[in-house]
Amino acid sequence: MRFNDFRTLIALLAREVPEEFRAGVVAIEVSPKAVPDPVQRDVYTLGECIPLEWSGDGANLQSRVVLYYGSFAELAHDAKGGFDWRREAWETLSHELRHHLEWRASVGALEAYDWAAQQNFARAAGESFDPVFYRSGEKAGEGVYKVDDDVFIEGDRGRGTGEGYTLAWHGRRYRVPAAPDDRPPLFISLEGLMPAPAGEGVLVIPRKSSLLDLVRRRTVAQRTEQVEAIDG
Repeated sequence: MRFNDFRTLIALLAREVPEEFRAGVVAIEVSPKAVPDPVQRDVYTLGECIPLEWSGDGANLQSRVVLYYGSFAELAHDAKGGFDWRREAWETLSHELRHHLEWRASVGALEAYDWAAQQNFARAAGESFDPVFYRSGEKAGEGVYKVDDDVFIEGDRGRGTGEGYTLAWHGRRYRVPAAPDDRPPLFISLEGLMPAPAGEGVLVIPRKSSLLDLVRRRTVAQRTEQVEAIDG
């Protein structure tokens, strides 16, 4: 199915959704992106509910729902003709609309995610930020978190001189160079992950928490590294 045909399909399916389930959804959009799952190979994120403005008890939350055409196309290619575009699109749209209702019902989760998004903006701008903010985002796996399009993967320094860091991404393992003066907390923006994340892939070397963290600021180092694939 071509992109414009898929967009037309989503528009038709959206009209079938009862109005009470669409309250607060300001847009249902189709993106050409393919969004790979950070952990599992050949798994892709098909859609997402993104919370926008809200206040009070969360009942007036506004969200936008995005369906990723590129992810559907990847799965359809792997299915070799056995992919039901309409059924998969309807299930994904329904799931994301349910997620919108869950956001409205959970003020605590809304506040945490909103704060994490603000901290991520500060990180990207080179400003000071809380080094564990990403844990208030969406958990995508053990030690893997998502804030907007960015994916944060917690790791540990490899043992032995020159081993650097290792991480898993979409079913493959990668090595990331370490620097002699590396000190946690450390954020390493990753280049060369395949398939590439929709946003930024970041390896986080967290610092062990202590009571002193409550009274002193922590310096957070950031840099960019090219990854090296370890396996196929």
